[in-house]
Amino acid sequence: MKNYIAIFREPDGRQGAHTEQEVAAHRENWSKWFAEWGAKGKLAGGSGLTLTGRIIKNGHATEGIYQVGTEIVGGFLLLKADDLDEATAIAASCPIYEFDGYAEVREMQQ
Repeated sequence: MKNYIAIFREPDGRQGAHTEQEVAAHRENWSKWFAEWGAKGKLAGGSGLTLTGRIIKNGHATEGIYQVGTEIVGGFLLLKADDLDEATAIAASCPIYEFDGYAEVREMQQ
């Protein structure tokens, strides 16, 4: 098996207009998704990211996170898959798309 990273980009949640019920259903869908793929041994780690941080350019740090419009990197997952097609299928089945997010899947260098 090979190692892949799925990088999740999504609209900044502080600017969304989702109801509490929608957010609760979204979290439940993530929980089910994690349970399914975790049981199959396809998840090797990952995390959501906070909305605070620093950007460092040319040795100088500024407060804030990288955004393009309202889009941010919201989290990442480490995947175990036989090939890029399988890693893509795993990422394509996740709930990130419910709130207009998307994923980038890339093989990790050995």
